Amino acid sequence: MDFEQLLNSITPEIYANLKRGIELGKWPDGRLLTAKQRELCMEAVINYEQRFVAETDRVGYVDKGSKAEGELCDDKPAANQEQPLKWSE
Repeated sequence: MDFEQLLNSITPEIYANLKRGIELGKWPDGRLLTAKQRELCMEAVINYEQRFVAETDRVGYVDKGSKAEGELCDDKPAANQEQPLKWSE
């Protein structure tokens, strides 16, 4: 079975188990994931999400709201928001 066939055989339940394994660093039966297993699980989850999960529901999605493309999020603090201290010597 090649990687493409493997990706096509992932069910929502398998996807959830892979995500949980990445989050916890272990399989559902308690065995620890190796670094290589974690890497492959991440690759499978990313590919699955690109194919079957809405962009707003994907891991790492940041809602930029109504900001224009290229505009920074929270680039200007609100008037009543505390400002960080600036040290000068």
